[in-house]
Amino acid sequence: MDLNTIDTILRPNARADLPDWQDGDACLAGGTWLFSEPQPTTRRLVDLASLGWSPHAVDPDGLTLAATCTIAQLDRLELPSNWIAAPLVGQCCRALLGSFKIWNVATVGGNLCMALPAGPMTALTAALEATCVIWASDGGERRLPVTEFVLGPQRNALRPGEILRSVIIPAAALTRRTAFRRISLSPNGRSGALLIGTRESDGAFALTVTASIRKPLRLAFAGLPDRRELARALDAAIPDDLWYDDVHGKPEWRAHMTRHLAEEIRDALADEAAA
Repeated sequence: MDLNTIDTILRPNARADLPDWQDGDACLAGGTWLFSEPQPTTRRLVDLASLGWSPHAVDPDGLTLAATCTIAQLDRLELPSNWIAAPLVGQCCRALLGSFKIWNVATVGGNLCMALPAGPMTALTAALEATCVIWASDGGERRLPVTEFVLGPQRNALRPGEILRSVIIPAAALTRRTAFRRISLSPNGRSGALLIGTRESDGAFALTVTASIRKPLRLAFAGLPDRRELARALDAAIPDDLWYDDVHGKPEWRAHMTRHLAEEIRDALADEAAA
């Protein structure tokens, strides 16, 4: 879609070239949402792709993803063999239902900043305890866990003038066993519930809930909970007004499927440990 309110496009080559923020500004990464509907209040675009960030970096401390890393670049990434959580990357990439054109444009940072409940990059990074690196407008930097960055549907923790620079996934999280479950109302529909379980070598278990609720939730347990304990923890952590309600699923259905998928994940990781 043409954005006929835009009168300026800036392409900074370095952080020092970033402009002072003003009303009507918008950051352009992939633009798959930005160009999908009218943006009547937007007057100026700041093209982050011109900054030339390397899409990803792997080192002993973990995986760093630039905010401008595309879904296609992430999906093609080869990770160390001891990072047994690696299949989760592809599973979450495929939860972003779109053509190859979308995959080659849509970005990790854009998916996080949009903060839609069904955002699969939110699910991936929240489950792996990732940290958002944020460039502040005063030249500084601050960091937030993904679970504190995504605040609700189309609400994130960025302040005026701030930019999401990158997301850091710790190596320890990538060595955990994982289980992934997703459901939607139709084969090619938006996620109605997307849950990820992780289990460490010492038996610690965590369950991350997204899509069915308005913002990501990660529940951690010292050991594998039984079914009743897991159900009680979900009920205690998710009040009625946190369940998401839109055309892709009613709250009652989302709640039922969340509990069902949570049990499947718990059982899958219990069986894997026993084996």
